[in-house]
Amino acid sequence: MATLSEKVRRIRREVLGLNRRNQQFMAHLNPAPLVALVDHKARTKDVLAEHGLPVPETLGRYAHQRDLPRLTRNVDQHNDFVLKPARGAGGEGVMVIAGRSNDRLVKASGASLHVRDVVSHAADIIAGAFSLSQSRDEALLERRLVADRVLGAFSPGGIPDVRVVVIHGVPIMAMLRLPTVASDGRANLHMGGVGVGIDLPTGRAVYAVWRDQEIALHPDNQQPLASIRIPFWSDILLMASRSADAIALGYFGIDVVIDARLGPAILEVNARPGLSIQLANHRGLRPLLARLNPQSAAGLSPAARVSLGIEIVEATERETAP
Repeated sequence: MATLSEKVRRIRREVLGLNRRNQQFMAHLNPAPLVALVDHKARTKDVLAEHGLPVPETLGRYAHQRDLPRLTRNVDQHNDFVLKPARGAGGEGVMVIAGRSNDRLVKASGASLHVRDVVSHAADIIAGAFSLSQSRDEALLERRLVADRVLGAFSPGGIPDVRVVVIHGVPIMAMLRLPTVASDGRANLHMGGVGVGIDLPTGRAVYAVWRDQEIALHPDNQQPLASIRIPFWSDILLMASRSADAIALGYFGIDVVIDARLGPAILEVNARPGLSIQLANHRGLRPLLARLNPQSAAGLSPAARVSLGIEIVEATERETAP
């Protein structure tokens, strides 16, 4: 059995770092026009929908301060919704409203606010407070998705999503991101969400981390994370692979939410997927990426690319098993 120090050395050899990710993969595989496309969430959703991929419904778009009265009217028509920046990243600026209490709106975390607070937040979004470039942005009002029964039991403060890393159209690594009370209903790990590594062939949980520490139970409701098996797993992997045909990025992450009514839906595509997915899986990306020959993926159907990704993961696990 490998010692702890041996495991640490192996992980260090396997981990894909930020510089290597940027220089070896993003710079060569992600054309700037496509990066600009996926940096705008509404435009990304339009392209995905044109290719028959499910996305959350957009209830309104607001590009100017003069649009805010229309936002007020739209908010009055819905008991729950999500307000987000079109060009935001890392969950910054996302406001999740889960319901109403008298004349107040109630966030997923339980905090309440007034409609004018939502409008003020939208004004900040439009001014560029949360955009990638800190320039003017567009506020999006989306229908709030509700977690399905299985994953909802592990998400008391919001809705979880599944992040899948895709290269050359081949799904290669995945994790489940669970919101917490600390993350204010958002699933982003750096905001206090839980990252659960997922075995690509089976959709089962393998490890879990919270605030960079390995955990066994959800910090809010003490649910055992090892018992998780992702519903619609084969559908999610196929959606991830099909997304590469809709938007021809060579290296990206895709976030999928499983809605209680609609099933899996693509929340967004990320041209700069974070590297903490490796921590959640206790496995680095480099051996998987090294094993994938781009020519072997060329011309394959989305389903065949999913099978190729699973084969690569299984072969790498056999090779690195103690």
